[in-house]
Amino acid sequence: MSNSRTLIDKLWVMHEIVRRDDGASLLWVDRHYVHEGSFHAFSQMKRRGRSVAEPQLTFGVADHYVPTRGRARGIANPEIAAMVRNLEANTGDNHITLFGLRDPRQGIVHVVGPEQGLTLPGLLIVCGDSHTSTHGAFGAYAFGIGASEVAHVLMTQTLWQKKPKRMRIAVDGKLAAGIAAKDIALAIIARIRADGAQGHAIEFAGSAIRALTMEGRLTLCNMSIEAGGRCGMVAPDATTFAYLKGRPFAPKGGDFDRAVEAWSALTSDKDASFDREVSINANEIAPIVTWGTTPDDALPVDGRVPDPARESDATRAKYLREALDYMGLTPGAKLTDIAVDRVFIGSCTNSRIEDLRAAAAVLSGRVSKVPGLVSPGSSSVKRQAEEEGLDRIFRDAGLEWADSGCSMCVGINGDLVPSGERCASTTNRNFRGRQGPGARTHLMSPAMVAAAAISGRLADV
Repeated sequence: MSNSRTLIDKLWVMHEIVRRDDGASLLWVDRHYVHEGSFHAFSQMKRRGRSVAEPQLTFGVADHYVPTRGRARGIANPEIAAMVRNLEANTGDNHITLFGLRDPRQGIVHVVGPEQGLTLPGLLIVCGDSHTSTHGAFGAYAFGIGASEVAHVLMTQTLWQKKPKRMRIAVDGKLAAGIAAKDIALAIIARIRADGAQGHAIEFAGSAIRALTMEGRLTLCNMSIEAGGRCGMVAPDATTFAYLKGRPFAPKGGDFDRAVEAWSALTSDKDASFDREVSINANEIAPIVTWGTTPDDALPVDGRVPDPARESDATRAKYLREALDYMGLTPGAKLTDIAVDRVFIGSCTNSRIEDLRAAAAVLSGRVSKVPGLVSPGSSSVKRQAEEEGLDRIFRDAGLEWADSGCSMCVGINGDLVPSGERCASTTNRNFRGRQGPGARTHLMSPAMVAAAAISGRLADV
């Protein structure tokens, strides 16, 4: 038998402590991120009379429920204010580092981890949030876990898991101008469907992936969960190492050089086999938008809304009718004829400095026809954007410049899309009510959202 292994295999072996007869393995966890929604897990731990096993490996961030507007005056919602205080107490009592609201490093957990150098190649990273897959962009094994699993990690720094199947998605060729990582992600999901990678860990490979910046790779791995994947990852390379050098929590000096030598071995062997392989031509990827109520309802922006009458499968036709009814769309309509009511730029998918620059480049000197909100991914990103003058571009265009947080992506923090309104959004999910009850969400890249703002409708950037 071949001894060749995939990156996924290598990361699994590095963290496996013991394997049970039922196939589940006990894995060591290198980084555990918690947020204000993790209070259930701390409560479970307290009820058992336990304490955090490895507090130096757990990091707290206030991001999910926190308001992104007016919070300098305090949090008006008493329930959310209590959750933030609870996080402060839980992390303080257990000697856990917290990037709280008053910390200049605060932001969305999946932005803060990488920019602080906490997310490193080869680590196993978990968080009570499905988009923890984002951190796989560094060649880490990163995935979301539930509240009981969060409690287990707090108490033991380990986690029982069954090894997922291995999937490689190769994107080769050169992307056309204006095509972003979000377009790649949506093209993949449209191709394999929202459950296409179910039960698999995905490795993204190919020349187009290698050409992406770290910000682009983070976007891509963030969206891997929307394809049904357990996690997504990209093998670390020179781009990864250059990004990490000098980050606050990253290795320094000779330790960094030695780390790079070890990280460089985190690649799939040439003859390693995968359970499933998918190949996509980068030259064929166009600017993409979603039209329906799952991320795989995605089409090139010059396409048309599907017509249920042309669908031979009765179940699919029923889904199309229901999705179009919820979205308020006419079968066969041009996507570029769909008017939007507002725009949102932010979330753990597309709120880094590169994303804000891309949107600002389109908005510069222009005015948005609709209201909108821009929420940077971290307080650090916000400061950098303001130093570069990007906030003035957004404000001059008529958009609101907010603080950092999950914001309008989850609709649980006061940032909502009103019922019946249509939002062009850089977020990762367009499920019914995701951005608020009755909200209609169209997913796309930051530049595409900016183009929609200017035109007042879905537009080709």
